[in-house]
Amino acid sequence: MDANEYQRLAMRTLNPELDRTQVLTNAVMGLSGESGEATDIVKKHLFQGHELDREALAAELGDVCWYVAEAATALGIELGDVLEANIAKLQARYPEGFDSDRSINRK
Repeated sequence: MDANEYQRLAMRTLNPELDRTQVLTNAVMGLSGESGEATDIVKKHLFQGHELDREALAAELGDVCWYVAEAATALGIELGDVLEANIAKLQARYPEGFDSDRSINRK
């Protein structure tokens, strides 16, 4: 499955009663909430003695993806374009792969 197909299929579950501003607001709030849930799973693993619940973390990552797709939809752009732009940015920033010096001294 490619990113644009994912976006199309995921957005079948978007609330059709929301206007574009509400969709964007729901997306960024949802991203915050789902990221927090992913963080909580890792926090429990690192600081509370829990086994890392990989399945639960993977499910939260899926929820993060849904909200990213929703945000792209609200902006009227395809998720594939968002991903391509991100890779182009990373390649420009780290042409030879990650480099600590380039990270510290970013333009």
